[in-house]
Amino acid sequence: MKRFKNEQANKMAANIKPMFKAEASGDSTEITIYGDIGDSWWGESISAKDIENALKGVETETITIRLNSPGGDAFDGIAIYNQLKNHKAKVIAYVDGLAASAASIIAMSADELIMNTGSMMMIHEASTFTWGTKADIKKTLNALEGIDESIADIYMTRFTGERETLNDLVDAETWFTAGAAVEAGLADRVNTDQTDESEIENLKAMIFNLQSEITNLKEPKPKEPEQKPAAVAKGNLSKLFLNLN
Repeated sequence: MKRFKNEQANKMAANIKPMFKAEASGDSTEITIYGDIGDSWWGESISAKDIENALKGVETETITIRLNSPGGDAFDGIAIYNQLKNHKAKVIAYVDGLAASAASIIAMSADELIMNTGSMMMIHEASTFTWGTKADIKKTLNALEGIDESIADIYMTRFTGERETLNDLVDAETWFTAGAAVEAGLADRVNTDQTDESEIENLKAMIFNLQSEITNLKEPKPKEPEQKPAAVAKGNLSKLFLNLN
């Protein structure tokens, strides 16, 4: 079954290995959410109940979310969004690989959302199966339209464009690179390795010292002046001749 319009994305989603854990260290609690959100037909998944249990008793100042998920159940995604949004801790989310569908909704809960280099975000309209009469089909359609409106409300807490533009992006199933997500306001920044200024200064000093050593090795040492034999005093020379005679 195809999960996304983009066939390559379906393959990418299938390769995400499920992982869920919550670990506290110091003033931060890190929650890893890898895999499907909500009840899944593809195997292991992470539900809103899992997150609720993980957040019980969390008193740390910061909650760090590590996210790599193709999404899943929209209502679980919305519930997790609200659980994190309403928690008193500061929420910092890192998209390690993919935040698609319901996972992109979870990402919106972060006070600071960081896209790791090479990561992607995807937003699209809700989908479901239905069977029954035309009245049943209409009810399902109304439900989907309502879900899409609710999801758009969440995206608009960050999106910098117009609501109409966002609706078009959702309908089209839009994939954002890390930089494009930041440009659209859906993320705060792209995570790049930054060297500390003190480390830079130390590195410059090391390079300067190394260059100096190389220069000293290349430059020939000045030759020491030849030592001329000391002059022999005439008196001593006379004594030498006398001794020889």
